[in-house]
Amino acid sequence: MPPIDPQVLALTELVGDPYVDWDHFDSQAYFNHNYGDLRIDDRRIIEIVSDFFQRAFPANKSGRAIDVGSGANLYPALTMLPYASGVTLFERAFTNREWLENEIAGPRKSWKLFWDAISAGRPAYANISNPWDLLHRRAEVVEGNVFSLAPDQYDMGTMFFVAESITARMDKFEQATRRFIGSLKAGAPFAAAFMRDSSGYIVGDQRFPACSVSEADVRRVLAPVARMLEIETVESNDLRDGYCGMMVATGRKKK
Repeated sequence: MPPIDPQVLALTELVGDPYVDWDHFDSQAYFNHNYGDLRIDDRRIIEIVSDFFQRAFPANKSGRAIDVGSGANLYPALTMLPYASGVTLFERAFTNREWLENEIAGPRKSWKLFWDAISAGRPAYANISNPWDLLHRRAEVVEGNVFSLAPDQYDMGTMFFVAESITARMDKFEQATRRFIGSLKAGAPFAAAFMRDSSGYIVGDQRFPACSVSEADVRRVLAPVARMLEIETVESNDLRDGYCGMMVATGRKKK
């Protein structure tokens, strides 16, 4: 491996890994592999997160929401839809931003499976007659990376499979997770999902780094900045390689 240029090395404070070409991330391949259908593990994550947000918010309350590192995934944003006057889809990769812009303008059929799971038995969601029109009106795709998030901006937030999937370094995982929580206002509810013990992943023909984290790691990083913290392990099937299941953390930012 050649030595890293000092200017490139300095950028790792902002991008996590200097060797990853995020702007050519294969968004379509990622969507096809992960969200072309509703999987059992994602259904369980949906149940955890949707139930949490429904408990967290009075029916008449709404605010600014952020989904950090949206990638080629709409369902975190959908779980916040009833409670968000606006949803920021905060994404670094050019290909993912382009994909998101196209997707919120005309979502693929598989997202209906996700919305049906989100809205089933949950009045706050079921009362939305046209979630796709509402998402189109409320969602905004914004360029940015987790390390540059401004503090104390949002009333609720999600971050799914980001902090542990952009770097192999534990300190960067910790920094990214804390930056996400820091972007929220005091008391704001959040949901964050993590791959457990990930060894990296392949999208299209490109391999991406990962930081192997456990429930203890997630709790250690979140406990100082979150209250009412709950972490649940979600078992996965064998279609997703390189990790040992998922974890979902919910809670509120400490005041």
